[in-house]
Amino acid sequence: MILEALYTYPIKSTHRVSQLKALVKPWGLEGDRRWMVVDSDGKFITQREFPQLSLVQAVPQHNGRLLLSAPGCPPIIVHTPDETANELDVIVWNDRVPARLALEMINSWITKFLKHPTQLVYMYDSQSRFANPKYTQSVTPVSFTDGYPILCTTRASLQELNRKMHEPLPMARFRPNLVVTGDKPFGEDRWKRIQIGEVIFSVVKPCNRCVITTIDQDTGLQGKEPLRTLSKFRKRGSNVFFGENLVPENSGTIIRGDSVDIIELKSDESVTL
Repeated sequence: MILEALYTYPIKSTHRVSQLKALVKPWGLEGDRRWMVVDSDGKFITQREFPQLSLVQAVPQHNGRLLLSAPGCPPIIVHTPDETANELDVIVWNDRVPARLALEMINSWITKFLKHPTQLVYMYDSQSRFANPKYTQSVTPVSFTDGYPILCTTRASLQELNRKMHEPLPMARFRPNLVVTGDKPFGEDRWKRIQIGEVIFSVVKPCNRCVITTIDQDTGLQGKEPLRTLSKFRKRGSNVFFGENLVPENSGTIIRGDSVDIIELKSDESVTL
């Protein structure tokens, strides 16, 4: 198997950035979801409420800066806040996390685009939020991801899903960090530990999918797929699943084109899909 694609999302719920290589840290890929948009109360904002966030591009520049752009808005540079920046406790799901505020001119830029009062915040402390210990064997730090450090999908599983739908969808709908090619459809259900490049990953939990998968990541338009089709063959309880959440066991570099090797498979009894 091969690592076909590698993506980061510098600001949670904004457009993907394709990468040739990435440094894997305990909390995920370097530069992935260290920023987040929040409302005036500090609560996180995503495409669930504002699908047009998919149109916001945040491209990494030198010295930790981001080049921010969106339709109808002039590009603007975002600097990483230092220790003199204003701080705010923000809410992402059930977690309250200390963060630093971007400059007011940046907040005004995002507010104008979304037509809603918003602020951009940066997670400066990589040990301020942790994954659900129910599914991890050790204390696992996370950034502003929904729950786990890294999301992996496979090309074969997408092809199988598309085979069941009237119109095929691109992998971008699932917002993965890693895309692997070369396995059979949903073969990732059985992965327990894999190695990519220098890094070994524990495969800790299937990813339950939400309404964001129904949003075209290049237009911001919303439909009913793929949730409608996934619910017919990838449903467990009230959730549907596509992709796997990974936890890195060590730090290191991974490169697009790296070999993906299965170190350990789950027992048949522990495969739930």
